[in-house]
Amino acid sequence: MGLNKLVKACALVVAIVFTAASARAETITLKLSHFVPPQHAFHKWVVNWTEKIEKESGGRLKFEIYPNGQLVGPPNRQFDAARNGITDIAFCLHGVTPGRYPMTELANLPFAWPSDGVNLPEMAKRMTELAPKYLAAEHQGLHILFMVMANPIVIYSRVPINTLADFKGKKIRFAGVTNKELLDAMGAVPMLIPPQEAQDALAKGISDGAGFPHEAGFAYQLASVAPYAIEPPLASATFALVMNPAKYNSLPADLRAILDKEAGVAGAMSFAKDWQDFEAFARNFEITKKGLKIITLPPADVAKMKELAKPIVEKSIAALEKQGKPARAFYAAYTK
Repeated sequence: MGLNKLVKACALVVAIVFTAASARAETITLKLSHFVPPQHAFHKWVVNWTEKIEKESGGRLKFEIYPNGQLVGPPNRQFDAARNGITDIAFCLHGVTPGRYPMTELANLPFAWPSDGVNLPEMAKRMTELAPKYLAAEHQGLHILFMVMANPIVIYSRVPINTLADFKGKKIRFAGVTNKELLDAMGAVPMLIPPQEAQDALAKGISDGAGFPHEAGFAYQLASVAPYAIEPPLASATFALVMNPAKYNSLPADLRAILDKEAGVAGAMSFAKDWQDFEAFARNFEITKKGLKIITLPPADVAKMKELAKPIVEKSIAALEKQGKPARAFYAAYTK
């Protein structure tokens, strides 16, 4: 090899090494959007989560977090914003776009949780593990980082409700079609009221009760106008943290590996634990500081409620099976 060729070859090697080193040193900023306020458990958790990833990446990954819909607007725009690259990562509730994620929404059905009871970390683990096989297809255009279930709703009530029969004629705020169907079956009168208007509706007697988890009861100060909470919990709701696939695939392999390690089942269970812990805090605060009275329905009435829920569950599963979707297999795997 001549001197000129040797010099050119060395220069090429140096250029390749320099380019690779520059790529490794490049700082990548990811936009993360969600719709809940900064005081919500998710926002607090995700701040810590992103800080941990930034540290593990040696500062090569950075995050800009936009709470409360600041970047893309209301909840129903969050997932599509990630699809379209308006944001890189989005956290959202499937129920705000009813019918678009019908397989996922099977987990929203009444009393749909593992057979050993409500346990958010376990529920998040199962949803995240089952997502690639059963749920990824309806999340086309999105890379699922993890899935998680909300704390289930209880009924906040202006008056004591001691039995299933006491629901008859009560006007109850609901969210979600299947919750409406269950309330109908219980003899209640379902009312569609925005969350932020629930306290006023209860205070004015427009509604007699409202379905919320305790954390929302705490946030909306429902115990001041509805001093009774009727348990057991009735139904949960599905959420997901998703990412734009092109953005995910564009990350260097080592940064993807860090993101994968901190997302997935580990991330799902970590957030679910924090969310469940906050639910317990909110419930205890309302009882001890606000005088909330918990009424637990008799076991026989709970059994009757579950019987009333069975046709609702079966109708939802059968409709999807008719479309050729493995709804029964997914539901069985999630609730086993």
